[in-house]
Amino acid sequence: MELEGQSNNFDGKGNHNNGNAIHGEEADIIDVEPNSNLSMLPSFMLEWMEEHIDNIFCVLSEQGKVLFVTKSVERLLRYESSELIGRSWNELISEEDGIYITNAYRKSKEIKQNFTVRMLGKYREYVPIGCTLTKLHVEETSQIFYLALLKDNTSLKEAEEVLVRSEKMSVAGQLAAGIAHEIRNPLTSIKGFLQLLQAGVNRKEEYFKIMIDEIEKMEKITTELLFISKPLTDHKGREAISEMVYDIVSLLSPEAKLKNIDIIVDPSIHETIYCDKSQIKQVLINIVKNAIEAMDEAGQITIYIENTEYHTELCVCDEGPGVPEEIIHKLGEPFFTTKQNGTGLGIMITKRILEAHHGSLIIERNATKGSTFKLLFPK
Repeated sequence: MELEGQSNNFDGKGNHNNGNAIHGEEADIIDVEPNSNLSMLPSFMLEWMEEHIDNIFCVLSEQGKVLFVTKSVERLLRYESSELIGRSWNELISEEDGIYITNAYRKSKEIKQNFTVRMLGKYREYVPIGCTLTKLHVEETSQIFYLALLKDNTSLKEAEEVLVRSEKMSVAGQLAAGIAHEIRNPLTSIKGFLQLLQAGVNRKEEYFKIMIDEIEKMEKITTELLFISKPLTDHKGREAISEMVYDIVSLLSPEAKLKNIDIIVDPSIHETIYCDKSQIKQVLINIVKNAIEAMDEAGQITIYIENTEYHTELCVCDEGPGVPEEIIHKLGEPFFTTKQNGTGLGIMITKRILEAHHGSLIIERNATKGSTFKLLFPK
């Protein structure tokens, strides 16, 4: 590239010269008037910035075709920038993310929105990306463009997975007392029936049935406990909310019983949501466990559904003292907790998982007592 007839070279250290040797203070200096407009900078400077910036900047047409993308896309997604020109944006992200972004702009008048998406790399691998998308209208030509700033969220995702694993193991340890109590009772029953059979009692079939029922109870509890220790998957599909709710209720009921708390599930829950089952079950464990710990007296935790035009809201309502209004906005901040031995990570992890599902968490203080935690999922 030529600048006023002179070749533009770098000295190997990122310094630019005009092609002449640099001799101390006698070096030629390009005189550029101070101006915040990037277009006033020499093109070699713009190229240098483009080659060294980590984020991807992309311009899309109103129809969603890629008009321009920075060279940084090669480092992140392995594409040459020329390979993407003319391609449609929804070819490059997961199908569910494409549907969500389309609906988000259809339902909102906001021209600037933030998303967390999975982009498809050149070799068919998905990369977690933070996306800031802005819709711009050019009045002179009546054209509409979309400007996208994409940021690699791989490191953030890995750090969050470490926190999730840490919180999951902490939850498993805290549930140990209730689970031990719940398993010991069936074992005592089984031992008693075996002793009766050993003594020659003739009611074998009846006793065998009772023992099998008790073993199945223990099996269900231990299966859910093992689930906690497993890493979160990333396999999304349509899942029945009721199935996930009843799974975590079977796991948390022993702890609730120790405090004389009943977990009531609305039997009319028939909705399904597009999600990763293991991740949403982790969210439910965090929320219901918080509700149990918040209640100092006997009472109920109620789980039910509310439907709106755009969301399916899964609600968990407790009868504790309620979250004070002045700290509701702080819940979800790392290491902020109202519990004496809490880590403050449970709600933060919950919010991150919901964001990855294009959902959100709303916390409300009830009119009488307790709080309601609403998990919002897009329809």
